Amino acid sequence: MKEMATVEHNHSKYNSIRFDTQDESAILVDILETIPYEYVGKRTEIMMPTNEFTSVCPWSGLPDFADLKIYLVPNEKLIEMKSLKYYLTSYRNVGIYQEHATNRILNDLVACCDPLYMRIVAVWNARGGLGTEVVVEYVKEEA
Repeated sequence: MKEMATVEHNHSKYNSIRFDTQDESAILVDILETIPYEYVGKRTEIMMPTNEFTSVCPWSGLPDFADLKIYLVPNEKLIEMKSLKYYLTSYRNVGIYQEHATNRILNDLVACCDPLYMRIVAVWNARGGLGTEVVVEYVKEEA
């Protein structure tokens, strides 16, 4: 079997490039609001899609774009849509890995509205010919 040569990559040439990325503290969790769900006990699945989600790769500083589908079976509260839009937009300059962003969104939305079920499917645009699909899920444990 042929041995592969080890190639050293010098990334120092990128150090002078300035990216105005922010850390996760810039995510506007407190902006999320809820409204009462009037059909408590009726299992209704809601799907909220957006193809406008962006964040920033913390390694390269390049933008990451994703199509998100947020599936929700409410318990007693619904997520108010305008607040959700502002929340998602707050990721725009945040340096966060795709898998971490998807999990962070799930955790924040579950904490906000205490659903019976939530699933987020994030299809991240390909870069360099390689795309990512991240699927995370929450199921409320029965008391």
